[in-house]
Amino acid sequence: MARFGMGMALAAGLMALSVGGAVAADMSTPVYKAPAVPEPESPWMIRVRALYVMPESGGWVNGVANSDLSYSDSVVPELDITYFFTKNIAAELILGVTPHDINGGGSLAGLGQIGKVWLLPPTLTLQYHFTDFGPFKPYIGAGINYTAFFSQSTSNPAVTQLDVHDSFGWALQAGFDWMIDRHWGINFDVKKIFLEPDFTVTVGGAQLTGTAQLNPWIFGTGVTYRF
Repeated sequence: MARFGMGMALAAGLMALSVGGAVAADMSTPVYKAPAVPEPESPWMIRVRALYVMPESGGWVNGVANSDLSYSDSVVPELDITYFFTKNIAAELILGVTPHDINGGGSLAGLGQIGKVWLLPPTLTLQYHFTDFGPFKPYIGAGINYTAFFSQSTSNPAVTQLDVHDSFGWALQAGFDWMIDRHWGINFDVKKIFLEPDFTVTVGGAQLTGTAQLNPWIFGTGVTYRF
């Protein structure tokens, strides 16, 4: 009976050692976890910017020797929408309106302020975005601009009619986003619009034609949001 009891105790001890070893082996075996799959970036981005619009001073009235024109600068808000076709290639559409005064220069300086006009200049650019600089994301772009002129008015009693014609132009662009996190960033942007619309103006009862060399520089800064 004593031998039977010792045998049972020995068997129980061996079983405990076997179970303990199996548990230890299970605990020491690393648990495999599949790597987290990053959420794909949305192709849509928007920016809200403040723009400083600085036209060149230039232009002429046909048939008037030494005529010249100049234009006031403007500060306006602007919205742009960007769509990424790939991580590097995107298209940007900017939307905003900007007011400007038109002033006579050269032989037209005596007219002073000729008139005022508002511009709606939607501009579509194709961009290349550089993506190898961490949160610093520079880009360049080129595209086309269509400017519509509205709310045109004269400012001099001698000028009774002013009509600046809608016009197409080319656009160049460079800028960068500094991304604070996955969605939010700060943007700085510079554009050059090549815009030289024709116009008609009535001065002293005579209808005249000419060309306004606007060709504005557009400097912008604002907030970026990537969906």
